[in-house]
Amino acid sequence: MAGNVTHDPPPAAGGRQSGPLIVTEDTELLDDLLRLCAAAGATPEVHHSMPSAADGRGGWEGAPLVLVGDDAARRVRGAARRRGVVLVGRDQDDPGVWRRAVEIGADHVLMLPDGEQWLVDRIADVAEGVGRPALTVGVIGGRGGAGASTLACALAVTSAREGLRSLLVDADPLGGGLDVLLGGETAEGLRWPAFAASRGRVGGGALEESLPELHSLRVLSWDRGDCVAVPPQAVRAVLAAARRRGGTVVVDLPRRIDDGVAEVLAQLDVGLLVVPAELRAVAAAGRVASAVGMVLRDLRIAVRGPYAPGLDDREVARLLGLPLAGEVPAEPGLLRAAGGGEPPGAARRGPLARFCRQFWERALVEAGGAG
Repeated sequence: MAGNVTHDPPPAAGGRQSGPLIVTEDTELLDDLLRLCAAAGATPEVHHSMPSAADGRGGWEGAPLVLVGDDAARRVRGAARRRGVVLVGRDQDDPGVWRRAVEIGADHVLMLPDGEQWLVDRIADVAEGVGRPALTVGVIGGRGGAGASTLACALAVTSAREGLRSLLVDADPLGGGLDVLLGGETAEGLRWPAFAASRGRVGGGALEESLPELHSLRVLSWDRGDCVAVPPQAVRAVLAAARRRGGTVVVDLPRRIDDGVAEVLAQLDVGLLVVPAELRAVAAAGRVASAVGMVLRDLRIAVRGPYAPGLDDREVARLLGLPLAGEVPAEPGLLRAAGGGEPPGAARRGPLARFCRQFWERALVEAGGAG
């Protein structure tokens, strides 16, 4: 059981991360906390009572996370108030634990063993140095052949060129593979089937290092095997790990909404629905928007020409009742460039790259920046 009071631990001084501070004299509780720290890949600083500034690496104020055993609550009662304090106990029927949490300014009250997974995740965040989560954008076609994969690749390539940590995720197992579109189908690294058995937490750093690197970005795509589905739990774990690394994540989405795609939609910040400017495409996009909008609140229209008579980008957005992200420009020679290994958006001064750059500028400002 974990209860919220407030949250958000402070960053370590100078941006450096260290292990949590543990304060307890309960040897059984200490053994459990050390075990959970080991599972999260963190090395804690351990004290039986309130540490002085000279006692350890970070002390009370410098540690990114403080785990106070319920037995030690009285001994740290006079400590300076700070965020990132968790009061850890075992007696779920003890009503006094909440009073003690308030007395020491704890953000959370956690009872073992029920709260073990939550605590492992929180400790792992500390060990990994989690900051602002990645700005995560999903791209989906309003109809088949709308150009969603091309736009997703261009967005990721542009983000990487602007110096942001960038990950491109292929969530469409029947789409042919984004690594092919990027000219990297033979690049070394893991593909989706390797993560099919993932449960719980996936390390963000380990995920990033395991994936192919193409055009200065990491790519999670499908291989050419028979696997065309990954369990929703694995999709959730992998995308959460990707988001913890910061920067940007771009997801190329299929038009069908299954449990795995729903897990992706739940973690998106912004969705772009790519709609060719023709009436049948608008009608098809309306059905896609209805399904996607049940999960994703911020869905915007990216219109692709040429325009049918009586339509322009604003009219397409009006018909669909969604905000307009802009017009996705045609780029002469794009197919020829892709055949030669140049990905969409590679031409820095091309119209597609310009559209993507302007999109990121707006989106990052709206999100308050990216790590």
